Amino acid sequence: MTEAKTIFKRACKLMGNRFELSVVADDEQWANEKIDAGIAEIQRIEKLLTTFSDDSETNRVNLNAGIKPVEVSRETFSLIQRSLRISALTQGAFDISYGSIDKRLWNFDQQMTQLPNKETAKNMVRLINYKNIELDEDKCTVYLREKGMRIGFGGIGKGYAAERAKQVMRSQGVESGVVNASGDLTTWGLRPDGKEWTIAIANPNAAHEAFSYMNISDMAAATSGNYEKFVVIDGKKYSHTIDPHTGLPIRGIKSVTIITTNAELADAMATPVTIMGINAGLDLINQMKNIEAIIIDDDDKLYTSKNIDIK
Repeated sequence: MTEAKTIFKRACKLMGNRFELSVVADDEQWANEKIDAGIAEIQRIEKLLTTFSDDSETNRVNLNAGIKPVEVSRETFSLIQRSLRISALTQGAFDISYGSIDKRLWNFDQQMTQLPNKETAKNMVRLINYKNIELDEDKCTVYLREKGMRIGFGGIGKGYAAERAKQVMRSQGVESGVVNASGDLTTWGLRPDGKEWTIAIANPNAAHEAFSYMNISDMAAATSGNYEKFVVIDGKKYSHTIDPHTGLPIRGIKSVTIITTNAELADAMATPVTIMGINAGLDLINQMKNIEAIIIDDDDKLYTSKNIDIK
């Protein structure tokens, strides 16, 4: 008699975030081996993309900004290529050269009592410009045209890693599972009871409670929320999400959840929709295929893209 299938889970800290990998299986040892393989893949990607290690490809590109093109692996090159497509699509609201911003401007702590003036803020973001990232397909090189420019994968890396871990585990025979990277998650197959996976949309006023639920399978979701990091200045709430065009924090939206077929895309689209605002953000999502958005504004009003069903 075969054992009943169960969900085996493991949580660990990877890429500076809490990842939880879940596998549906009837054998604990087998499940753990597959989870190990998923974790090893995330660790490999972390090494490739991190800015905390001098010899990572990201850092080599950054160190040579304004100096010379740097040859990178085809994997990093392709990720940058896809990032630039999303930048073009979102008119620069998504931009991996956001790493150029001066962190001293924004600490989002209790000491912050006023916004920087517009000129200072604008000056801080002048190096953020995806159009100054030059790619050479044949040589597989990346060149940042301006000195001081920096790229970083904070807006897409977690989703990419979750997607890759899923692919590795699937290739090793895992038919159902979830990889959750601090709320950016990807699902495949069904739960042991044959039902779809249920995901919770976090309540922006109480992050550990659910605002609503959705059932999904073979889909991914990511949330960009301003409920955890923000400052209040003169009675107005400013989020930690900075508009790369102005250098100033955005207002008006508490959270954006993106549901689509791929965790990398979900991760990459959540912040730009926040930056673009409700109307422009939903307008863009409604023009794209197989992608939906749920937006909660500062007054807790819910907005959704056209084809979405919320419980």
